[in-house]
Amino acid sequence: MSLRTVDFDYHLPEERIASRPLADRSASRMMVVHRQSGLIEHRMFRNFPEYIRPDDLIILNDTKVIPARLYSNDHKTELLCLDRSSPTLWRCLVKPGKKMRVGATVQVADAIGTVVEVFDNGDRLIEWDRELDLHKHGHLALPHYMNREDEVEDRERYQTVYAKNEGAIAAPTAGLHFTPELLETLPHTFLTLHVGVGTFRPVKADRPEEHDMHSENYHVHAETTAAINAASRVVAIGTTVTRVLEHLAKTAVAGERIAAGNQSGSTDIFLYPPYQFRAVDALLTNFHLPQSTLLMLVSAMASRELILEAYRQAVEQEYRFYSYGDCMLIL
Repeated sequence: MSLRTVDFDYHLPEERIASRPLADRSASRMMVVHRQSGLIEHRMFRNFPEYIRPDDLIILNDTKVIPARLYSNDHKTELLCLDRSSPTLWRCLVKPGKKMRVGATVQVADAIGTVVEVFDNGDRLIEWDRELDLHKHGHLALPHYMNREDEVEDRERYQTVYAKNEGAIAAPTAGLHFTPELLETLPHTFLTLHVGVGTFRPVKADRPEEHDMHSENYHVHAETTAAINAASRVVAIGTTVTRVLEHLAKTAVAGERIAAGNQSGSTDIFLYPPYQFRAVDALLTNFHLPQSTLLMLVSAMASRELILEAYRQAVEQEYRFYSYGDCMLIL
């Protein structure tokens, strides 16, 4: 019998949700889950290098979060800029969307946008009469569970220290724990996957296989694919990296972990139990929402029973949860 979405539920007291970051990026706690033995350790993120072997390769996502949330001048409309087709053409999530039919207009600062298309999922394609200045007028789209607007501090802390390629709506949060000093002591390389709004969308289907997974754009340089294919053990930093690598594993040939050469495209891969990982050997990740696609992914990496026990212990031990929270290393 296949698993249902409710099988990935757990209780989280609201006070365990981290709405703000720690003063020190690397001061987070780190739970270590050993898949084979079932052992669960309670460590600190500064202990992470102890688990990395000399012939390991750590893969990080160097996407950079853009301030994609805009508010109209009359404060009646909220827009989330999802994808840009040209300097003035954006696909947007609009709230409320009822009045934003084709031909409707909205003004943000000195830019006027006109709805040119309404997609089946409710997104709007908006043509602006000039290029939007997101860095001047935009806000970070912090996850709803933080229950607050973005602040000046978030412009730095809701980015990884190695963020480079702009295009993400949300941060690849497993990477938020790294400092430049720690990173330079570890064998690592980068890929890019722009985290989309779908990372916040809940699974509404009764069974995971019925969920319509969002698609996200990625790019992996040929030098990176070569390094990954030569690695003894691949340690993915975050679920975004995991999804890209497992997507590319599907087209790998004999002797490869992932397809070689420059790789660009989009992926809507959805990983949930049972799943046999082909490219990723270990995973560092934060703690995820109940019944979410990300909780299902980590349950596929370990097992649902072991992950739910780990989460039970995390709640009991008062770990900090979600984007600004503590982390878990699955070995």
